[in-house]
Amino acid sequence: MLLELSDVTLRYGRIQALHGISLTVNEGEIVALIGANGAGKTTTMRAISGLRPIASGRIIFNGEDITRLRPDQRVLRGLCQAPEGRGIFPGMTVLENLEMGAYTRRDKAGIAADMKRVFELFPRLAERRNQPGGTLSGGEQQMLAVGRALMAHPKLLLLDEPSMGLAPMLIQQIFSIITEINKQGTTVLLVEQNAQQALSRAHRAYVLETGRIVKAGTGQELLHDEAVREAYLGVA
Repeated sequence: MLLELSDVTLRYGRIQALHGISLTVNEGEIVALIGANGAGKTTTMRAISGLRPIASGRIIFNGEDITRLRPDQRVLRGLCQAPEGRGIFPGMTVLENLEMGAYTRRDKAGIAADMKRVFELFPRLAERRNQPGGTLSGGEQQMLAVGRALMAHPKLLLLDEPSMGLAPMLIQQIFSIITEINKQGTTVLLVEQNAQQALSRAHRAYVLETGRIVKAGTGQELLHDEAVREAYLGVA
C-alpha cells in the first residue's frame, strides 16, 4: 500500500470539511475521487499534500507517517501535486517551469531523462519550450502543470481537476496521457468532476459527498452503479 488515509478530519475554522475520510492507494493504481462541487475533493488533496493541516486522523505514505510533515518534506518523499487551476509560473518559460519541478533533485542524468519523457508525453511543450507559460493556451498550461509535477519524479502523482475548463478533444487527450503516465509506472490519485472519464480510467474510485466517502469500488463498478450514473453521469 502506497498511501493510506485513516479517519482524517479537517476544519476551516468552525466548519468541518472532512468527516473521517479513510482511503487507500496501492502502488501502480489510478484511484479517482469523484463528487460534486464542495464535496471535499480538493480539501482531501490539500490534506494529503500538507497544504492544510488535519484536525485528526493519520496519513501514511510509503510506510511512513507523514501526518505532521511540511509540504516540501512530502515532495522529497515522492508525493507531488498538479494543483487545481494549474498554478504555473506565467512569466517563466516552459523549460524554466519544468526545471522548477526538479528543484529538489541533484541527479542530472535522471532530470534529463525525465525532461525527455515529459517532452515525449507532451510534444506541444517541446515545441514551446522557450515560450512564457502565461502565453500558452489553457490545455497547454494543464500539460505544463502535469509535466512540472512529473519532473519531481513522484512515487504518487496527485492530479486535481486536470480537465477543468478544457475543450472535449483536449479532455480526451489529457486522460489518455494520464493513462500512459500510469502505464509507465507512476501511481496516480485523481480528483475529477468528469466522472465518466475518471471512472473509465481508474482501477478504483471513491465517491465523496459533503466531506464523507459514501461509495467505493472499482472504476467499472461505480461507472455502472445506478445511483452514481444518475448523480454524476446524467443518466436517469
